[in-house]
Amino acid sequence: PPPPPPPPRPPPPPPPPRRSPAFSSASRERAGLGRRVFFFGGEIGRSFATPGGGAPLRRRPRTAAPDAASVVLRSAAASSTAASASSAAEAPRPINLYNSLTRAKDPFAPISGAAAVSMYTCGPTVYDYAHVGNFRAFLTYDVLKRALSYFGYDVDHICNLTDVDDKIIARCSREGVGLLELTRKFEGLFLDDLDALNVVRAREYPRATEHIEEMVRLIRDLEGNDLAYQSEEGSWYFSVDRKEGYGQRLVNLDVGSMKSGASGAAGMSRRLNSDSDSDSDSESPAAAALDADEYDADKEGVRDFALWKAYKPDFDRDDAVWDTEIGKGRPGWHLECSAMARKYLGDTIDIHCGGIDLKFPHHENEIAQSEGATGKPFCNCWVHNGFVNIGDEKMSKSKGNFLTLRTACPSSDDVRAYRYLIVSSQYRNPLSFTETAMGAARGALKRMDRARDMIAAALGEDGSTAAAAAAKEEEEEENPIVAAVQREVANFEAALADDLSMPRAAAALFGVVKAAEGEFKRAKKAEKDDEDADDAPGLDLAGLAAVRDAMERMDRVFGIFYDVPKPRREDGTVDDESEGEDGDDGGAVPEEVMALVSERTAAKEAKDWGMADSLRDQIKDMGYVVKDVKGGEPIVSQV
Repeated sequence: PPPPPPPPRPPPPPPPPRRSPAFSSASRERAGLGRRVFFFGGEIGRSFATPGGGAPLRRRPRTAAPDAASVVLRSAAASSTAASASSAAEAPRPINLYNSLTRAKDPFAPISGAAAVSMYTCGPTVYDYAHVGNFRAFLTYDVLKRALSYFGYDVDHICNLTDVDDKIIARCSREGVGLLELTRKFEGLFLDDLDALNVVRAREYPRATEHIEEMVRLIRDLEGNDLAYQSEEGSWYFSVDRKEGYGQRLVNLDVGSMKSGASGAAGMSRRLNSDSDSDSDSESPAAAALDADEYDADKEGVRDFALWKAYKPDFDRDDAVWDTEIGKGRPGWHLECSAMARKYLGDTIDIHCGGIDLKFPHHENEIAQSEGATGKPFCNCWVHNGFVNIGDEKMSKSKGNFLTLRTACPSSDDVRAYRYLIVSSQYRNPLSFTETAMGAARGALKRMDRARDMIAAALGEDGSTAAAAAAKEEEEEENPIVAAVQREVANFEAALADDLSMPRAAAALFGVVKAAEGEFKRAKKAEKDDEDADDAPGLDLAGLAAVRDAMERMDRVFGIFYDVPKPRREDGTVDDESEGEDGDDGGAVPEEVMALVSERTAAKEAKDWGMADSLRDQIKDMGYVVKDVKGGEPIVSQV
């Protein structure tokens, strides 16, 4: 007799849930991270909100009809894929990052050996609005944090706020306001701008003025290690000559050509070591960067930099100095980051981010301070972003060519376009802020928004329309749209893992969009060709559901599908006039204003300066300002 059939195999166990990111629920809500999407081969064990609104997808009981995308995507996955997904849930996916410390792309390895990641980023000096060049750094931090979370890491992020320094004191004295009043105002406006850009908030934004005790303790540790000394007039300095390897970690400093100057920075000849294009930019910090913590005083070495500035009655203010065991005064600029990173993240951190202009002296000084005090490595991976150029020059307040977010992006569409422009670029390369680039970003977003709206209309509010089609599809041949979406998601993840190659990630996102657009065109053509037939093929709802979920999945990193909150004015009131009556953005410049701008441009080209000035005044009377851009078109924005 034939042998009995083997017993049926038990179903494979479900993959374990992924680790939840370290974002707070409020941060997830602000970032649009609350709606459930699906792995190709299994569900993600966390919930993500619908970016820009819409009905949430809720997890259904096992006995209920499954979501369309989950049915098709599970059916398309082989058992080996399910096994790898289960393994991936136990450990984060590897990612390579360009490390300024090694001048190479290195596999990222957290100190914890697991998923926990400590990340410190340099924040703003809150004496004025941050400009769009500054926000490239904060958007770079955001993309990095989102990508790490996407791959299963738990990111603990700290970003400092510099609320005492020479520029702040000078503005307070000039305007006759208190330190607290000035800094809290611009701190709040900065955080509002982060929210407008859909940046996931850090765990803490510690203020320098609230960490004087930690900074004094760090100076004492440096003194105990013979690396800090007090000058005759009472200031404290870091002794560079006593710290082996100073200026050689992130840059190659030519110490032989250093001359005396502010905090030892002026007259330094130095060369950055990096393979990134941003380092070869004409506005490289190697060419002209000076120590922003300027302070000339009696010190032992020309390279020594200030840790603590002694009180000077002719400059300092009573609300910006502290009586401490090391004397009356205020902290140096570099000291606060070392002290706060140590307090919140420990002696050694995983990632430190900042603009490329901070490599020297700020980040080199941080390394010297932190390692000099603890004797331990300060940071394992340094990530630096490139400049934003306006015309042919780096955007900066010192050059007077900067644009605030509110000036450059008067409408919500502009704000989203700016975010997309930044997050879809290669973060290490310089980026030009031009009207042409912003126009291309706006066009790309409109195309994606249109595709999402069409998919939502086809699937219905809860996507249940596609469930029956998905169940039927599971029994039939492989769905070509689902297969295409799987390939693009794989390309997207490979791009993220390769040093945040966001241009490639954006190409994958548009590959998914094209799949949906192609399906709508196919269905429309089929309907037209078979308008008299009763069995005309309809839309591939299962494929469209896969596109929808893939776009939402990718948006966990891009963060572009969201409703921009209305901006607050300096007095704290909400600007309700930023949108038109019909809900459309009111940021379009009237034709009569643009006509005057064109006339002014022609007058300048003809060197008729009087006419150009007159036209500029007329434009201002109409509520608009014109900012000339070297080598580019003028930028027009509402006052």
